[in-house]
Amino acid sequence: MAAALDQPVAILGSGVAGLITAHTLIEDGFRNVTILTKDKSPGGVWAEERVYPGLTINNVYGEYRFSSLAMPPPKNSSIGRLSGQDMSSYMRTFAETFLKGHIQYAVEVKNVRRPKSDEDGDGKTGWLVDVESLVSGKTESLYFSRIVMCTGGCHVPFIPDSLSPLTAHDIGFKGRVFHSSQFRSELDLLQSNGQDVTSLGHVVIVGGGKSAQDIASYLASKGTRVTVVFEKADAVLASPIPLPGFIRRSRFLSILAGHEHLDTRLERFLHTTKLGAKITHFIWNTITRISYHTLRIHKNSPLRNAHSLFWDIRTNDEGIMRPGSFHDLVNKGKIEVIAPARAKSLGDDGISVVLEDGRFLLADTLVLATGYISSWNIFDKETSEELGFDRQSLSAAGPDSRWRWDYTTLAKPPAAHSSSQTGQGGFTLIYRGMVPAKNILNHDFAINGAVFTTNNGYSLEVMSHWISSYFLRDPHLQLPKTVEEALESSKRNAAWMQQRHPGASSWINPSYSSNLAFWPWPQAMDDLLRDMGLKTGRSGGNWLTWPFKVIKIEEISTLREERLSRR
Repeated sequence: MAAALDQPVAILGSGVAGLITAHTLIEDGFRNVTILTKDKSPGGVWAEERVYPGLTINNVYGEYRFSSLAMPPPKNSSIGRLSGQDMSSYMRTFAETFLKGHIQYAVEVKNVRRPKSDEDGDGKTGWLVDVESLVSGKTESLYFSRIVMCTGGCHVPFIPDSLSPLTAHDIGFKGRVFHSSQFRSELDLLQSNGQDVTSLGHVVIVGGGKSAQDIASYLASKGTRVTVVFEKADAVLASPIPLPGFIRRSRFLSILAGHEHLDTRLERFLHTTKLGAKITHFIWNTITRISYHTLRIHKNSPLRNAHSLFWDIRTNDEGIMRPGSFHDLVNKGKIEVIAPARAKSLGDDGISVVLEDGRFLLADTLVLATGYISSWNIFDKETSEELGFDRQSLSAAGPDSRWRWDYTTLAKPPAAHSSSQTGQGGFTLIYRGMVPAKNILNHDFAINGAVFTTNNGYSLEVMSHWISSYFLRDPHLQLPKTVEEALESSKRNAAWMQQRHPGASSWINPSYSSNLAFWPWPQAMDDLLRDMGLKTGRSGGNWLTWPFKVIKIEEISTLREERLSRR
């Protein structure tokens, strides 16, 4: 194992997952760890060059930090959330503190493949990563014994062909067209030309998610006319006063959400009995009503055309009502909302956007907040097939009778929402959301950042320890003994995700959907701690208080020492 610790390890991506994974591997003794990123600074979506004014984190303060570095409070405490600048600063400080000399910036990964016998490496072991320098244009192939893919799900924009900048150019559209991920660069361009955002004219934003709302709020606050068009808005979580920690930062919501297995009597009561189901749905419906009331979303508002807090995973945690927020500006008439509606194409007149119902919207600028496609597009066909990155439909996961959860809370699912966006249908079979099931026995490839949770800091740190144990072949780490066993477990999880979140596979991209542990992330992390033979339920409490004990990042600050003692 000592020799293995000297072998080169690549981390693809310098976002939150990449930074904590690199740190954990280095702490565990891996001496040759390199992060490869096309960005100019660390942080991924929070990289300095990507952060735009008005961008706020969609989490409660403290949910996006690591145990090894304290997080300063928000600079603007009035909004109750960290800004994009706050997050960028934290990620930069983390990288400078723990990862100096381990990050190669401005290099784009073009391909990942197994080496052939005449290339670097030993036969078919290890990996070759083809990279291109974005500074010099030079290309080279780098050899690594192990890879952790941390490219995330917000890396490659999804741009509908009918609304793309190329189509706009071809038909003579007179305004600007760009994806929401390019908003910062567009602002920089305006500033360099001596202009401000009012020069964008009437801005039409396509999409109802967090980025659409943040961009709309920023533009409207600067006096720009803004119209937002969407089919369904994200669900919202809000309250008249900040939710106390024993509600928002405990296991309370996770228990009400339900998990693939129900470990306690309380969970079994809530999800498998009629009375429990009534209580569960009553609480979720009450939270929704309180959220709408807090944000003053009236009954006829198009913002009521939103996803479900219980059934869906698209949720914005708004906290309290804030002056200048998206909902505040909509209520004041400073942001126009058209929903449910779908933008179909650009008009032949060169000045409009055509909706699916035939309506025309005059637009000087079109912002596409249309989401992202998978970032797992860096493999040739042979490598992709070897790893098992093909999407599996539910039918491929086996007969329904084999994997069916008779939870009373799941008895009446909503109709699956169709989407024209990013999904390909089905799920990729990734064991525990971290290792391609077909590659489970090789211990040389892992993924961090593809498990969808509401507490990224805690979850990504636990997963980084699981990955390190996997690479180290820790004897106490519980793993499938065969590829078939890993595939079976992954198919079962795919069936669970399909039943728990109907239709999610039709729109969500695989690079952050290998496991959907949105609200029940504490149970999912306990599963991983159990795999490593470590203590679960770390927030403590007795039979009455345990659902309300605040979960703190400090609970996992000793995972390395605990794993080392087991080893």
